[in-house]
Amino acid sequence: MKIRILSVLILSSLMEFAFISPESGNEYTELKIVDYQVFKKGERLEYLAHYGIIHAGKATVEISKGSHYVNGEMSTKVVGKGYSTGAFDFFFKVRDSYITYMNTETLEPYRFVRHVDEGGFVFDQEYNFDHNERKVVTEKNDTVDVPPGIQDLVSAYYYARSIDLDKYKIGDVLSFKAFVDGQVEPIRIKYIGKATINIKSGKYRCFKFQPIVQSGRVFSDPDDLVVYISDDKNKIPVLIEAKVIVGSVKLELLKADRLVHPLAKL
Repeated sequence: MKIRILSVLILSSLMEFAFISPESGNEYTELKIVDYQVFKKGERLEYLAHYGIIHAGKATVEISKGSHYVNGEMSTKVVGKGYSTGAFDFFFKVRDSYITYMNTETLEPYRFVRHVDEGGFVFDQEYNFDHNERKVVTEKNDTVDVPPGIQDLVSAYYYARSIDLDKYKIGDVLSFKAFVDGQVEPIRIKYIGKATINIKSGKYRCFKFQPIVQSGRVFSDPDDLVVYISDDKNKIPVLIEAKVIVGSVKLELLKADRLVHPLAKL
């Protein structure tokens, strides 16, 4: 089974999102955005990936310190990397990279580049977004119509961090769209409440979310995926736990550098 380390980190990359109604609460598609800065250039997050009891790899997400332009527009560049380590690297080598250039203010993506190398399975993707025309041009030169506010795998992660979570109640579902593997996919995440968790790097206050997933190919039960987000103004993923059909996957925060706000660490 391909363990896509970085894809687990970025919630929007979970391909099993389903079109189902929430059991309680309301579903929101016009999301409330905070009025303060959530992240800055130079921010770097590092995660440790576990597959069962095995330390399977690491993942990093970093905002470039430089200035970048796409089609003459100032943009923020984000680079994500996922790679296997130790014995897992010997049996199943993973070398994934994700790059996005997004609008600094709206967080809408301009360009997305993805390279996947997992156990010898290799492919590349490149998407160029035209938000005025509401179109995406792929690496195959295909043109796809997209809705307004469309995200990519990486920009969706930063967009989600900008949502004002204090405006929602337990049971509410937050919903938006991302362009994934050549098509528009729904991203739907249910707010479960708050929790305090202990991991290797410390003890954290967190928001608890449950991405709405479809049982079957990857998950045996819709409740098998839980995400813990720091209960502070950074709103970074601290822990992701997933029970999959062939075992369990866990991703936990190791380091967080150059955050804008104090981390909710106890």
